[in-house]
Amino acid sequence: MTTTGIKRVLSIQSHVVHGYVGNKVATFPLQLLGFDVDPLNSVQFSNHTGYKTFKGPISTELELANIFEGLEENNLLGHYSHLLTGYIGNPLFLRKVGEILRKIRKANPSLIYVCDPVMGDNGSMYVPKELLPVYRDEIIPLADIVTPNQYEVELLTGKEVRSEAAVWEAMDWFHERKIKTVVISSSDLGQPGILRAFLSQINGPRLAIDIPKQGDKDLFFTGTGDLFASLFLAHSHASGDVTEAFEKTIATLQAVIKRTVEQLPRRATAVQAWERELKLMQSKSEIEHPKVMLKAERIN
Repeated sequence: MTTTGIKRVLSIQSHVVHGYVGNKVATFPLQLLGFDVDPLNSVQFSNHTGYKTFKGPISTELELANIFEGLEENNLLGHYSHLLTGYIGNPLFLRKVGEILRKIRKANPSLIYVCDPVMGDNGSMYVPKELLPVYRDEIIPLADIVTPNQYEVELLTGKEVRSEAAVWEAMDWFHERKIKTVVISSSDLGQPGILRAFLSQINGPRLAIDIPKQGDKDLFFTGTGDLFASLFLAHSHASGDVTEAFEKTIATLQAVIKRTVEQLPRRATAVQAWERELKLMQSKSEIEHPKVMLKAERIN
């Protein structure tokens, strides 16, 4: 059974008890923007892996299958308008996600799959290397929208992305695999102090947005990619204008980071991991009513 007019996301990614990454950072914004969200956790950690230590179990493909069977046996698959996937730490779990996607698409052929292929950043992988071929050969070709960062694009395409020409070449790699919309959520291809995000759509626009880096040059935040994917899912559904969706996603993300930076302690010693947690709840109004300050540049 397919329910028309639904806005319900099955979100398969990480869960943390403390902080905001994975399902913890994706659920609240999606709900504020009008979606029901059913979180299915790929891991359950005490906190994200950027802390000095973290504890908790990684879910197995058998546990995933068992939970999904409950949804299937209760005839709930047709209730989903979107599947969103993020951090997954087990290659067999990831392969099972492909099977799940096919079953949901059978129940609802109009399902939109948003894949954030979380594997690493800044030149290093933080998931088992065995996930790469599963993403590249089995999962990515099933997606409607993908939101990798620059390093993940390099992993998937097998080519360095060190110029804007290389970005568009990489976008074509995804489009050749029938992925309609590709968004590179961040790259270091802008001017000093500027991040540059890119979007390409089959038979549609090619866009770029320059994003001024906030805070000290060594300051970084965890969960921004997860937040980006959830926001883009919501805004691309709400608007037929992919440019508007791109701009609103960046606007909200920047507003959340700005609020987080403003609330950091003013001291000479290093900022602690818990102090860098995104100020998500405090950014409710910015999530609901994004103010676009950075406009997309049309490339084509």
